[in-house]
Amino acid sequence: MAYADTILPEFDQEVANTRKVLERVPEDKLAWRAHPKSNTIGWNANHLIEIPGWVEGTLTKTSWDIAPAEGPHYQSPQLTSRREMLETFDKNVAAARRAIAAVKDDELGQSWSLLHGGKTIFTMPRSAVIRSFVLNHLIHHRAHLCVYLRLNDIPVPGMYGPSGEE
Repeated sequence: MAYADTILPEFDQEVANTRKVLERVPEDKLAWRAHPKSNTIGWNANHLIEIPGWVEGTLTKTSWDIAPAEGPHYQSPQLTSRREMLETFDKNVAAARRAIAAVKDDELGQSWSLLHGGKTIFTMPRSAVIRSFVLNHLIHHRAHLCVYLRLNDIPVPGMYGPSGEE
């Protein structure tokens, strides 16, 4: 069975669940944070929309330097409209899905590295990057956002069955 056939059902489920959460992001509470050391609702939402955008580069390049010495540093989106967030998320998901469908299985074992200023943060096989740096990372921050919604009395959508509000 091809890699795409094994990962795309999970990818599709997790991005659909993430989109349901993003649909509930309160535009009037983007600056809300649970604790002074916590990120805001807006930061978490923007982080969720950017994560699928990392897939294509993971599957087509050998590394990504988020802060190259020569050149601009990576900037996370800072969208403030739910509509723009959902449009950007959908665009990133579509590009990720195309990249996953197109990757050759023999390319998935190749190493990929995340760099900061030329220094390696981590190196993993591409398939492991998709599982951990993309899917697990997406689920992790989606959970933060779900807690933030609940703390603001915004109903949390069901994802693997009904939520407490359903």
